[in-house]
Amino acid sequence: MTRKLPLGMLIDLAHTQTDDAARRLGALQNAHLDASQKLDLLLQYRQDYHEQLDALMRDGLPSSQWRNYRNFLGTLDNAIEQQRAIAAQTGTRLDHGRDDWQQQRRRLSSFDTLAERVRMQELMAEAKREQRDSDERAARKFFDRASHPTL
Repeated sequence: MTRKLPLGMLIDLAHTQTDDAARRLGALQNAHLDASQKLDLLLQYRQDYHEQLDALMRDGLPSSQWRNYRNFLGTLDNAIEQQRAIAAQTGTRLDHGRDDWQQQRRRLSSFDTLAERVRMQELMAEAKREQRDSDERAARKFFDRASHPTL
């Protein structure tokens, strides 16, 4: 059995859920930024290391030292690929978090629109009641004067 919640409670709940989604989105943005920065750092490090290897090779580099450099570059390439995968994962999570936040905002906006409609209906109903009461008072006044004419 589902229980209907008053509109105010639904709006409060929607606000809370929107705020929670915004906090999660912020954390996801930070995680993605961190992963991207780490990837950039690894790429820059690889570029610097490769340039250093090129300079050493121009001056003549023993084959054992060249193998060490190549092995290290291979290890660095593996680390870069792993970091690319992490950055891609955090990007996907960020996209999902953004979608969730937007959905929560739309939901909150819908409740706000509904609440405004209800408020306007209540105001119109109140205006009709006031008009009806005013018309009844005017009619009573008219009939009171008609039934008690003054000379």
